Amino acid sequence: MDHNVIQALQAITREKHLDQSIIIESLEAGLQSAAKKKLGAETNIAATVNPETGEMLVEQVKTVVESIDDEDLEISLEEAQIEFGDEVEVGDEVRWELPLQDFGRNAILVAKQILVQKVREAERSQIFEEYKDRVNTIIEGKVQQLERGNALVNLGRVEALLPLREQIRTEPLRQGSAVRAFIIEVLDNAKGPQIILSRSHPEFLKALFAQEVPEIQEGIVEIKAVAREPGTRSKIAVVSRDERVDPIGSCVGMKGSRVQAVTHELKGERVDIVLWSPDPIQLISRALSPAEVSQVLLDEDRGEATVVVTEDQLSKAIGKEGKNVRLAAKLTSWKIDLISAREYGIRQRVAEEVSMTLSEMSGMDEALVATLQDVGIESISALARVDMEALAGLEGVGAEKAAELQSTAQATLEELERVVEETVQAELNRDLGEGLLDESLLDGETAGDEAKTAAAAAVADPFSNFDRAVSDEGGEDAGSTDDEDASPEGEAVADQDEAAEAPQVEVEVEDEDEDEDEDAAADADEPDPETSEDRKG
Repeated sequence: MDHNVIQALQAITREKHLDQSIIIESLEAGLQSAAKKKLGAETNIAATVNPETGEMLVEQVKTVVESIDDEDLEISLEEAQIEFGDEVEVGDEVRWELPLQDFGRNAILVAKQILVQKVREAERSQIFEEYKDRVNTIIEGKVQQLERGNALVNLGRVEALLPLREQIRTEPLRQGSAVRAFIIEVLDNAKGPQIILSRSHPEFLKALFAQEVPEIQEGIVEIKAVAREPGTRSKIAVVSRDERVDPIGSCVGMKGSRVQAVTHELKGERVDIVLWSPDPIQLISRALSPAEVSQVLLDEDRGEATVVVTEDQLSKAIGKEGKNVRLAAKLTSWKIDLISAREYGIRQRVAEEVSMTLSEMSGMDEALVATLQDVGIESISALARVDMEALAGLEGVGAEKAAELQSTAQATLEELERVVEETVQAELNRDLGEGLLDESLLDGETAGDEAKTAAAAAVADPFSNFDRAVSDEGGEDAGSTDDEDASPEGEAVADQDEAAEAPQVEVEVEDEDEDEDEDAAADADEPDPETSEDRKG
């Protein structure tokens, strides 16, 4: 019994956390390589290691044949019978032991290298198999090294990478500090498995709540959606499978203990918890909390939602630096367009006033309108979006006419949108000017009157120069006209541009009011001469 071999095998097993059978197979492969180094690469070598006694046996194997073709693998019948006895027959395998001491130093070094290589490969394979099953879980380690913003985290048997892009920007990492992170990927590279960590991934927030909330672990409460801006603010949408369990209360915990634990781990990141709903209107309304939503209009084809809020709720819905509406859009997977109730009302009224039917579009006649309506094309917007081949296949249309109709429809829609936007902005600027300007300070016609006149002109004739803009394809901008062709209707558009400058006047008035307030405050600080005289008396 070779105790040294047994102790060495046990030490490697403990140190590398590998099964003893893997170490023995690696040692046998090393002995085979050492024997082939001495006898030749084509030699058939069999090596065995007894795990109980530690004895190592290396043998050369040859096949008995009548006529030898390969001396490394075959032996003649006559020679085999002389060596091993008359009972040997053609086709048998014969073996003879190769003393280890005859291998030489170089062969032993080869055996050592093969053993080390096999053990390293087995260790890498075991680590990869272990950590690939731990993807999407949280792991703890220590920051071992910081290089160019990237952090190497020591997990014990292996090092993991926490890239700069996956870190929380407001969180400084220090060498030697403990860190919890989320495993997002495990790569099997030539140098060994590489584990990629993250602290900014949305699933990290979800996993933290799973650790803190028993109802999530039991499957009673489920986090349906997560939206994060790492280090600042996040939103999660939760739902309960049990009517008796409040999902929001479960995530918040007693006196906010559970959500505070998550916030502490994320270095102060604020987490909003909303109730999930399969109805997108309800979900969008809840996602924009703490703002109160008046109305939600969905465009399912474009994946867009127009959200109407009152004036006092608009800033809450937007949030600081737009975080609230951005997170709500990520949480709901809808593109959200916020609009005030006043602007929405003006926009609806103006859109009705400047609307145009299919028969009023340029290049249309009664027969063509009837043909389009028969196939369900009853509006200009429907004509602009219809399939070109389907349109060209209609009776009396053709490919050339279809292209012309769709181009005209698209240009008409763009012009209608421009007219609506200009008219709405003119009315908004007029209302803003009337609320901030003192008409007694201005000579002649005030800025509020100019905006009002511009809005009235635009509404009275919103299609001024409309045909010119639609027909001017590939030329100048749709709203531009030559000076020689200027008309009173064109002056209305110019009035609108002048009205658009009204907010600049508002800023000046506000600054003037601030100066007056500062002067008043300065006067209040100066002592009253009469009061001073009374005190002297």
